[in-house]
Amino acid sequence: MRFIKIMIFFICLIYIGILNSDIPPGYYDGTEGLTGDSLKTALSSIISGHIEFSYDALRDYILPDTDEDPNNPDNVILIYTGWSRAKDDFGGNPSDWNREHVWAKSHGDFGNIPPAGTDAHHIRPCDVTVNSARGNLDFDNGGTEYIDGDGPTGCFHDEDSWEPREEVKGDVARMIFYMEVRYEGEEDEPDLEMVDYIPSSPNGEPYHALKSTLLEWHQQDSVDDWEILRNDKVYYYQENRNPFIDHPEFVGLIWGGVSVEDENLIITNYQLSNYPNPFNSETTIVFTIEGQETRDKEQEIELSIYNIKGQKIKTLYPFPNSYFSGGTRSVLWDGKDDNNKAVNTGVYFYYLKVNGINIVGKKFLLLK
Repeated sequence: MRFIKIMIFFICLIYIGILNSDIPPGYYDGTEGLTGDSLKTALSSIISGHIEFSYDALRDYILPDTDEDPNNPDNVILIYTGWSRAKDDFGGNPSDWNREHVWAKSHGDFGNIPPAGTDAHHIRPCDVTVNSARGNLDFDNGGTEYIDGDGPTGCFHDEDSWEPREEVKGDVARMIFYMEVRYEGEEDEPDLEMVDYIPSSPNGEPYHALKSTLLEWHQQDSVDDWEILRNDKVYYYQENRNPFIDHPEFVGLIWGGVSVEDENLIITNYQLSNYPNPFNSETTIVFTIEGQETRDKEQEIELSIYNIKGQKIKTLYPFPNSYFSGGTRSVLWDGKDDNNKAVNTGVYFYYLKVNGINIVGKKFLLLK
């Protein structure tokens, strides 16, 4: 029996490797147990100093490879619309495609100059007129749909914000997260930062918005196979990765922060753990929240399980009509989803939210 369990464990490790695609062994060493600024700093050190390419290289061979249409190798997929466009149709005409800086290059004034101005992790093929309509707008929900000469785009905009189609909202968010972590002002590079006000950079400041909306988009639109494959391809050229595609849980671990403040609560300390890990049939998750209430109101707590694709599969806490005012709770997970169906062997993540704010997340391994 022990031999069988050991074999299952190694099979699971192989399975994890497949799901995590081509992440080099040890690439994220040193990030274990870190949160907040400590994790952000560690990741910045890992992904900085990548191989730089010219702006022309993006046009000539990098984007035609990283954004190739899986159903037509002669075409690329355009970021905001999802349209498939011939690789040869690069140019300035209305139905051509060109290079879009998802982190608008005027938000930091880095232009088309390496490294930020030619970083393939945030530069994508885009329809020329759609690119022009987006301009350097911040990201947020709302506005009216942008109708291009080639048809409806699924994107919305107003005078100061741009909302991409539903299928790439998470992609856009994770590109912005990457840029903030990658560019910290070292060696004359821009020091990029997300903010929660619009317009974020009227005078070329290195800010991008809207942070709260981007965090929501990350939760709503989980990592998919397209993002994973593209991340691998960019790594082939630049030799650095977008950590928020490889490890979506890093988002909550960083931007939950050491303290979280909203209109109802200031959290001064939190803890989250589970035992055993790895586990076979069930595991106990323990969370502790301590803070100062600024209003006489119990807090809305959510403890949920997500799969490797970032999809919520189980809400463990709260139970119906239950609230929480601080302290420690423990919850048992029996390896079943919200439909009471046993889930497969693999890596899962558990996240703790307070009043809708993602505080912290961790991963564990289910073995069967």
